[in-house]
Amino acid sequence: MAEERYNMKNPAVKRILQEVKEMQNNPSADYMSLPLEDNIFEWHFAIRGPSDSEFEGGIYHGRIQLPPEYPFKPPAFMLLTPNGRFETQTKICLSISQHHPEHWQPSWSVRTALVALIAFMPTKPDGALGSLDYTKEERRKLAINSRLSAPKFGNAERQALINEIHQYMTKQSPPVPEVPLASKETETAGAIEDADEDDGESVEALIAEGSRISEELVTDAVVENVHEVHVNANAGPLAVSFSADYQLAPPAIPIGDAATLAQQNLLCDVHPSQASSGPAVATQVRPPVQQPPSDFTLTMLAIALAIAILALIVHKLMKSRGIPNSVDSMPPKKVLYL
Repeated sequence: MAEERYNMKNPAVKRILQEVKEMQNNPSADYMSLPLEDNIFEWHFAIRGPSDSEFEGGIYHGRIQLPPEYPFKPPAFMLLTPNGRFETQTKICLSISQHHPEHWQPSWSVRTALVALIAFMPTKPDGALGSLDYTKEERRKLAINSRLSAPKFGNAERQALINEIHQYMTKQSPPVPEVPLASKETETAGAIEDADEDDGESVEALIAEGSRISEELVTDAVVENVHEVHVNANAGPLAVSFSADYQLAPPAIPIGDAATLAQQNLLCDVHPSQASSGPAVATQVRPPVQQPPSDFTLTMLAIALAIAILALIVHKLMKSRGIPNSVDSMPPKKVLYL
């Protein structure tokens, strides 16, 4: 018994045995994992390929090595089944693995890590350590082959545990879909391209409209008495507001499409005002147009005001330095009384 073989006062041992019990009492059809009988710090697992991906229906085995400081330090993962996403028998780099201890949380468990690993399967590798970037067709073939037999690894005890887990997952997991994903991918790609074109046209139209209105407001600055123009640089080129009660609202973006647009580099930051199901909105409130004075009159008034201000500054400067000006230094006039 593990209780007799290990020190139950050790926090790592106590935590691992709790997770073993929880895994056995609450099995899942998406994954299965158990430790070796003579080493509870080494776990073997199998996960089911995520649905709606080239991994669907595949059964992928792997090995988890828990550190002595578990759960305060993250485990190490390696895949044993060829899959086209991760190298086999190589410690893979994930945010939940030992390569990124700064991201690990002690409240996470082996179950949490397996769920995260399934979510990582269809993501892009981006050159991460231990990652592969096979085509979808190659990954699909590997998914079919993964169900045929369990991988060979280690001694007899390890192999027996791997075979047991594989048998369980084969019964729980449906087979790889026979319908190829090519048609689905083609439709999805076409929909994305159409969405990209529509979004691009919408963005260009809004930017052009914003530029045109900006030019009009700058041209009519004197006529409409527009004193300030506020441009919110953080809101991007689609959110421009003017103090003359003019506002070009950003396009409304459905909440479900926000992540898709972000992946397409069409959306960097989604403002709460954009998370709606309505179409793009552009509102315009024009101020009342006043009768403009002539340009000549305004120019002359500006020149006269500038001269008056300059004269006042010179007068105050001379007075502060004790320099008498021509007016103050003139002798008083004599008054002749008849």
